[in-house]
Amino acid sequence: MKNKNFKQWALFSAVLIILTISACKKNKNEPVPVTPPVATNSNVKQTTTTNRLELSNDSLFLYAKEIYFWNESLPSYDTYEPRKYITLSAAPTKSVTQVNLENNLFNLVKSSGSADFVSGSSSPKYSYIQDINNANPTPTSASPNDQASVDLEGNGNDIGIYRISAVGQSATEYRLYISAVFENGPAAKQGLTRGAYITHINGTPIGTVDNGSIAASEVTLINSTIYGNPASIQLLGVKTDGNSFDVTLNKTSYKSSPIYKSNVLTAGSKKIGYLAYARFSNSNNSIAALNAVFEDFASKGVTDLIVDLRYNGGGYVSTAEHLVNLIAPSTASGVMYIEHYNNNLKNRKTTDASILKNQPLLDANDKVQLKANGSLITYADIDYSVANNTNNFSKKGSLGNVKNIVFLVSGGTASASELVINSLRPQMTVTLVGKTTYGKPVGFFPIKLENRYDVYLSLFETKNALGVGGYYKGMPADIDGGSDLGNYDFGNPLDGYLAKALTVLAPGVNVTAIASTNRLSSSSGLKTNQVKLNGKFDDEDKDFVGMIETRHSIKK
Repeated sequence: MKNKNFKQWALFSAVLIILTISACKKNKNEPVPVTPPVATNSNVKQTTTTNRLELSNDSLFLYAKEIYFWNESLPSYDTYEPRKYITLSAAPTKSVTQVNLENNLFNLVKSSGSADFVSGSSSPKYSYIQDINNANPTPTSASPNDQASVDLEGNGNDIGIYRISAVGQSATEYRLYISAVFENGPAAKQGLTRGAYITHINGTPIGTVDNGSIAASEVTLINSTIYGNPASIQLLGVKTDGNSFDVTLNKTSYKSSPIYKSNVLTAGSKKIGYLAYARFSNSNNSIAALNAVFEDFASKGVTDLIVDLRYNGGGYVSTAEHLVNLIAPSTASGVMYIEHYNNNLKNRKTTDASILKNQPLLDANDKVQLKANGSLITYADIDYSVANNTNNFSKKGSLGNVKNIVFLVSGGTASASELVINSLRPQMTVTLVGKTTYGKPVGFFPIKLENRYDVYLSLFETKNALGVGGYYKGMPADIDGGSDLGNYDFGNPLDGYLAKALTVLAPGVNVTAIASTNRLSSSSGLKTNQVKLNGKFDDEDKDFVGMIETRHSIKK
């Protein structure tokens, strides 16, 4: 049976040297320690050591050698020498061990010469390492040192502003628009939305353009406050209804829905459903919310869809699959997508030696599982074959007659978002409006080291029913959306991307009339001379990017 528990991966507890259950949730079924691997003829330089960093670097390499999607391109242990990449440096928000593992991971990826390595970059494009001690807390109180943004369980821990957009109004002025806020966060509770703009930060006015750029002092102020994960910040500005705001936002932990906005727009004879979706969070956070949106669409006779994924970096594959089944026409059947692991995993026998025996498969209650003989069920017992990782359509919800869909996309549209787009292309007319997507057709599950660090190595590639995948350079937009100014709220037809999407589904449509009919307006207004300034603000991304698989079957 498939294991559909979404929290289990955050609690996998195994290292190559010592196998225990995660410190986040202790388990009474503690497995016994395992013996470190010994050097083989091909690993002559893997000598006995008690140095923790050396052992961890060895573990990272040996896992990659077996399960990394591009494992066949990796050098041998003796050629690579993982211990030579040890670093004793720490970063402001990272331990020495994490910095060490990240240095090793980057060099591993670089040595593979795969799409995971981008020349000129200092980190992998896809693979990464997460310190579980820095995970967002359950929404009870704010923890100043924890990460900002909202995680894949819907836990937020910040002031609630996701990103901002600086837009020039003239040669000497700009507006700092809020591009997105997290539902139920401090900013949202104060009535701030996408399309509002900020005029003062902590009493200091902003909005000055100096020689075509934001004044240097204002760049420093923005980076140290809004993008500095502040404990508290005072903002003045103007909301989309034209009213001014003066709010103090205190960093708080909270529970947030992944739905930015949904509505139904009337365009001539068409009813167009619009959904702005933030992340493919776990089932508890996403499924009911998505179901409610699509039930609303069905009850209102929606004929076409616009799904806004421009800020959606991905998340759980199972949630992406659920969204595909909500969108797909009732005629959709057969293969939705296939997950392809490397040849070593595809073809392995249960009797083959595997380092994955050190990673236990937890049950729905985060407890280790035992075989009939009393031994642990581990990820070495999983079936990674193509046949067992072929996923078929299973229509959900009552919206079944939509044949045309437009996705709003950007460089921030990644992984599970791209999986949704790719899976639907053989079934309906799909149009992309915006910019080329991130380009991540690979997914992963985490390997835990030192009972603390989740290593997300790229493990499998997805392809749709037509065998199409490999979009490592991203999916190009069919229609260039231009600059994403952020000067209208989600769902407002006057938003630049949404306006172009509406013309695809309803040619000749008057977006101003639609906005008026649906009582959607904004004080921000469009000016022909509006241009994006200092795009790095828009590129700042604190959210998850990836595609996590959590459902696995035991190999027979």
